[in-house]
Amino acid sequence: MHRPSTAEAEVGRELAEARPDLVPRYTAALPGARAAVLTRLWRGLAHEPLPWIAAREPVRDGLVLRLSDGRRLDGPAADPYATSAYVTAVGLDGTPYDDPAALVTELAVPHAAGFAAELGHSVASLALSRAGQVGHPTEWPGADWEWEQRVVDGHPFHPNCRSRPGFSVAEQLALAPEHRPVVGLGTVPVRAAECLVTGVWPQAMRDGDRVLIPVHPWQAAHVLKRPCEARLAAHPLMALRTLALPDGPHVKTALSARLTSSVRDISVASVGASAVVSAFAEALAPRADGLLHVTRTLGAATAHSPDLAAVLRESPSAYAAPGEHVVPVAALPATELPASPGRLAAFARLALTAGLRLLELGVALEAHGQNLLVVLSPAGDPVRLVYRDLADIRVSPARLARHGVPVPGLPERMVTDDPVALRRKLFGSLVAGALAGAAGSGPALRAALESAVRDLPRTPDLVALLDEPLPTKALTLMRLSPGTPGDLWADLPNPLRFAAP
Repeated sequence: MHRPSTAEAEVGRELAEARPDLVPRYTAALPGARAAVLTRLWRGLAHEPLPWIAAREPVRDGLVLRLSDGRRLDGPAADPYATSAYVTAVGLDGTPYDDPAALVTELAVPHAAGFAAELGHSVASLALSRAGQVGHPTEWPGADWEWEQRVVDGHPFHPNCRSRPGFSVAEQLALAPEHRPVVGLGTVPVRAAECLVTGVWPQAMRDGDRVLIPVHPWQAAHVLKRPCEARLAAHPLMALRTLALPDGPHVKTALSARLTSSVRDISVASVGASAVVSAFAEALAPRADGLLHVTRTLGAATAHSPDLAAVLRESPSAYAAPGEHVVPVAALPATELPASPGRLAAFARLALTAGLRLLELGVALEAHGQNLLVVLSPAGDPVRLVYRDLADIRVSPARLARHGVPVPGLPERMVTDDPVALRRKLFGSLVAGALAGAAGSGPALRAALESAVRDLPRTPDLVALLDEPLPTKALTLMRLSPGTPGDLWADLPNPLRFAAP
């Protein structure tokens, strides 16, 4: 019999106080949530360069991992591109574990205790997210933020897909997009002379000589520790700290909490560079032959603190014609597109054409399922792409120079001529992330890519995609390496040569 983890029990107790009507649904959702997180964890164990795994041995009925201390892990054959929860138990020296937190605790590798706590929270929050769903909507939504709120399970491949440390159950119900709340954003007035403002900061967010910086309610309560009167009714998007305002723009707020892998504050440097980066991307996007639009950064402001800052962005719906829908790729499972091989291949062709074209020019997008959106025709066919959030793109001055494109004054961390770094950024987010998440399995991804790459220009970047292993962020290794800055990487089997387990 499964013994509930500390996080499962704590969330259950808090839920009994906040929403007792959801407790039965939460309890019923826990086994599926454990399997979903365990599947993501098994992907990492099976494919990432974890230093305490000595060997990986495919066997007839699955996969055996031999640990450097002599122990053995047994599980199913690992499809690194699967989004279904197909791993229900993993054996450690013959003892089955259906709980990812318990498994990592028993592994007792360096930094296991902290990671196990995150996994327990991910399971509990995922069960809570699923418990809050009522039926399966069949109508396509009318507002862009409604698509975002249909993403219930979070990141399709990260074991911390729903980990929200520091959020109580009541706060998740009141602030998380899958629970469909309306969130009251407060503002903090700061003297303009004490702010860094770039772009155009709207008059409605000024008060005389003071700049009104939007503040997320969780940030106000837990980080700034000050009351913040709700002034703006907003709809939370899948990023949690980004919300759609009633008059259209999206506001990205500072949220000094670790969600999945990163603390979601806003650096002063990113505010300072936001207008330059936005203008650069806006000027370059037409070179993708009209296949891709980039949402503009309208304005950004910071009180010279990553904990008190905000960015205003154009809504992706600005790029939809009447009858069209702009859908985040992460929300595509809520449409008919993944079930249609022809439409999935058309989407893959569209995304790879635009992504590789910009990469050849010198810009690698971080085109994962949250940043990349697809414009669907009234009939449901993919016709264009929209990209948002330029904070983590990579830019190659050498490639831009070859095409006669001047290089603006970009933050140093964005600039690299290393083809490996550029390809990791695009392929890891677009192919191993967005396209794999939409396809849902290795065989489906392979079929979509085979059709998509057939007529693409055979650039060195495409050759690398066709012939080399597929890079992806080593999400489990990163959480077990808290002292190592930056991204760590793993190589996945090339999806164009992937065989079904």
